[in-house]
Amino acid sequence: MSRMTRHNEKASGDAELLQGTLDMLILRVAALRPIHGYAIVQRIEQMSRGGLLIRQGSLYPALYRLEERGWLKSEWRTTESGREAKYYSLTKAGSRQLETETADWKRLCAAISLILESTE
Repeated sequence: MSRMTRHNEKASGDAELLQGTLDMLILRVAALRPIHGYAIVQRIEQMSRGGLLIRQGSLYPALYRLEERGWLKSEWRTTESGREAKYYSLTKAGSRQLETETADWKRLCAAISLILESTE
């Protein structure tokens, strides 16, 4: 299972995410533009307004898995700072997977909201 922490939690209070959630977030970020691993971590933190922090120990196995499944492709490029980095971008299959996972996630959130907001 992927591990992520909330910004205000200590390492011992890690928040476990549902299986596949990190994959979905990576696919979403890679859909925006080709991006290298460290920038993915930064972008997820930025987009979540600091609510989610990705550990590199979770990120790189997920990137490898997504590339193996054909949902991401990669190429080596030079970063703005002049170093070589592996840039990831979404494939057509990855785009379809992201659509499916996004729809599933929205249904899950709606179902959970019904329970949390229930007065019964």
